[in-house]
Amino acid sequence: MADENKQAHASIDEKQLTSNIYRSYNYVGTKETVAYLFNDFSNAFNISGYNERYIWDVVRIDFGIAGIVNLFTGAWDVINDVFISALVDNTRTRIGKFRPYLVMMQIPLSLIGLLYWFLPYFFPNTAGTYIPKLIFYFVFNVITETAGTFTGVARSGYMSTITPNPNERVRLITLAELLTGYMGEDIPGYVFGFLYDMVTTGRWNVKLRSIFMGMGVSTALISSAFTFWFFLVSKERVPQSIERPDIKTGFKAIVTNYPVLLMCLSEFLANFSVGTGEQNYWIDVFGENSMINTLRALVSGISGPVGSISYAFVAPLRKRFSPKFLWVGADMYGDMCWLGFFLVGIINRNYMKLGPMLTAYGFREFFGKLLFGVNKVINADLWNEAMDYCEWKSGFRMEATTGVAKNLVIRLQGVVKGTVQNFIMKAIGYEQGKKVGTQDERTKRWLFILCAIMPTVTGALGILPKMLWPIDKKKRAKMYYELSERRSAAVSDYVASIDTEGAEEPEA
Repeated sequence: MADENKQAHASIDEKQLTSNIYRSYNYVGTKETVAYLFNDFSNAFNISGYNERYIWDVVRIDFGIAGIVNLFTGAWDVINDVFISALVDNTRTRIGKFRPYLVMMQIPLSLIGLLYWFLPYFFPNTAGTYIPKLIFYFVFNVITETAGTFTGVARSGYMSTITPNPNERVRLITLAELLTGYMGEDIPGYVFGFLYDMVTTGRWNVKLRSIFMGMGVSTALISSAFTFWFFLVSKERVPQSIERPDIKTGFKAIVTNYPVLLMCLSEFLANFSVGTGEQNYWIDVFGENSMINTLRALVSGISGPVGSISYAFVAPLRKRFSPKFLWVGADMYGDMCWLGFFLVGIINRNYMKLGPMLTAYGFREFFGKLLFGVNKVINADLWNEAMDYCEWKSGFRMEATTGVAKNLVIRLQGVVKGTVQNFIMKAIGYEQGKKVGTQDERTKRWLFILCAIMPTVTGALGILPKMLWPIDKKKRAKMYYELSERRSAAVSDYVASIDTEGAEEPEA
């Protein structure tokens, strides 16, 4: 009888937890949701996929010197990250913890960033070792890295605080990932690819620096405007603790916050991957970039609806499987798709043949898109869940510090990888400034290997920490139930304290 009562009590508790965590109440209204979508859209509305071509062929920074500059700016970025994250985590203002940095710094940072696209005009027709150009390039990188740290740190933490409801958070992530592709975020890449080909093939008598400057500046202004609008109309709704944790406490929380630790380890191991980017393979092997982009877009168009449909799988799969299963499974599945692409290319030197590679690309995109939505949503949601876990266990949130800790190792590796990549390009015989499609065959073979299989092999260990994810469905429900109760009590206590302080003293 006692056992039956115990089981009944446990069943009631579980039902209470479930009803609390999966309630339908939403905090984010229509206007803020639309702004959220445009903010997500703005993140991809750029021509950043051509940044390497810009530095290699237009600005002309020598590979070796670019690697050294990358090392110095990366080291500085690591140092300032620690102090800036602590400053952000200790910020308490009327408009929130993160919004002051996002609202005040977005416009100045955007204007400074525009200087990047004017480098060829400041130093026209100069060698890759021209000292004044290298000094400007170095100083510019240091300034933008420092300013970008404030907004980057604040932005990553801000996205986990706009709603305390984890289901609404997943809904926003899913909507953004699903809809922003239809809003035209890829258009700049396709337009620029066409213009790039028109210039490099001599069919349009315009300098490369002009199309880089025109497209770079226009996309930067548009994306910055959408981002700034989102920061203005959105709100932080997850309350922060009154006490401000010090740097030591913050970094200690990273170690004790097991989910964050696992995510950091996973990123650390995965970012040992080495590669040179798929875009460089298509450009330098087949030459006609706009034609290739058009053909790839047509092939991807077939699989596009599959990627959209895949978002419908997110909700049922989250109910059926644990986050750990989805996180690990999506990773392994994606690696298998890339392995198939590589095997097709390496057989009979197919990597030099456009027909077989477009076919392999199409199959890779089609099968990869089956879990595209799940992969996109689960990665973002687990990071937000890790932030909530920190609050649940320690009583305070450390979005900025933990975000920096997660990115610190990635940035350190990125510094090394960026430097290594420059030396790899030299080692495989890549010639800067050479007409596209005319690199020698050995270089083309290595460009294919370095984009198709090398990143998968060198980053494969990143899957191991994912297998140790500790938050199952039952623990997740309990965590959000207790967080909801704790936050409600904290708000009530705060309101009561204000009422007490504002009460008039009784007359004598």
